Amino acid sequence: MVGLVGHNGAGKSTFVGILAGTVVADEGSIEAAGVVGHGHAPFPAASAGVRTVFQELSLCPNLTVAENARLVHADLRGWGWRRAAGRRIASALDAVFPGHGIDAGSVVGDLSLGRRQTVEIARAFSGGPGPLGLVILDEPTSALDGHASGQLLSWLDKAKARGIAVVLVSHRLNEILAAADRVVVMRDGRIVADERAEGVSRERLVALMGHVAGGTAGGAREALATDAPVLLEGREAAGGHGLTLRAGEVVGLGGLAGHGQTRFLLDVLDGTPWLRAKAACAFIAGDRANDGVFPLWSIVDNAAVGAYSRLGRGGFLGPKRLRDLAEEWRRRIGIRTPDVDDGILTLSGGNQQKVLFARALASDARILLMDDPMRGVDVGTKREVQALVRAEAAKGRAFLWYTTETEELAQCDRALVFRAGRIVAELPGDAITEEGVIEASFRDHAAA
Repeated sequence: MVGLVGHNGAGKSTFVGILAGTVVADEGSIEAAGVVGHGHAPFPAASAGVRTVFQELSLCPNLTVAENARLVHADLRGWGWRRAAGRRIASALDAVFPGHGIDAGSVVGDLSLGRRQTVEIARAFSGGPGPLGLVILDEPTSALDGHASGQLLSWLDKAKARGIAVVLVSHRLNEILAAADRVVVMRDGRIVADERAEGVSRERLVALMGHVAGGTAGGAREALATDAPVLLEGREAAGGHGLTLRAGEVVGLGGLAGHGQTRFLLDVLDGTPWLRAKAACAFIAGDRANDGVFPLWSIVDNAAVGAYSRLGRGGFLGPKRLRDLAEEWRRRIGIRTPDVDDGILTLSGGNQQKVLFARALASDARILLMDDPMRGVDVGTKREVQALVRAEAAKGRAFLWYTTETEELAQCDRALVFRAGRIVAELPGDAITEEGVIEASFRDHAAA
């Protein structure tokens, strides 16, 4: 197994696209199944045994899980093909993610992001036009919780034992170091290191990627003033514990993925009888393709749309004011682009995510709702964003931060653990550990 790492915009997803046949290389050659060529298309790549799980999911949201599986199984024809496709994808899901709870007849668009991710991964292992020889996974665990991520990594070990080669692209460096045999580092479109994973430290990988290691990601916590203004109150929030959110707080939402964390954030945004927000809210989506970016707009417009009311004068928006705001945040948050007037889709996934942060932080909102927004974001950018969150909290903003990564959750002042749509436990900052979150997630009496 080869682990492929690099900062956002380093060229990893482009490289994956070339291997998968969805991107045409300008030069060089590819050897697949003993055949050397200057490039190949998706179907020949699949026929040569290449399967790809893309960072931006390729499932059709209006089709069922079984119908999406049929797209890679051209041999399924005639009466009963849906049942046959359903059996194949169900078998793959059972093998990779035991206890997944996904029905093959479910419409993909109705599934949570994490469950869509599991379907995409399982589809790659459900067969295809040729025998599986190489599977490429681009940020496969970015929307998965620790339990599902562990299931996938265990399955990849079994795939390796069967002679299947694996390329794993991930910003979760601990996963790379634990699972990979070799680690390849990319920077600015080039490979800058190719080393055995054994003996390579996380700090060395960070340095090779081009970010300075060391320091605390989010900065030291400061004691919150007990008289800080209350910005959000919830009585019997989500049917479990109550909630009070004060200015300057960073409160994490944890627990197994798909247990109501995103729904809770949307309830705060939309307003419910049991939640009362006393300030404006801004939402930072983790599922940027569906809930975040405006794909036909420029970087400028995507970043500035939350500040239209503040930037407008006499009912008009000046292009220079919009561009100046986008340039300011390009510098502050490190958006890698030669021109902020370019389309948003010219950016890498991680840089698109930075634009969503800029949009929220440039607004007048005092409550920021973060829906696992740093999935697929490199470690250096995470540190920059975490420091920015702390700086904004010091100015009186409050954050509700859902994350599937315990390392990020531990940056919060306290964490609310969700189970089956309810807040079942509250952990103070020094008690936010992987063991503590898992124990609270499964504790039978936690909801009492």
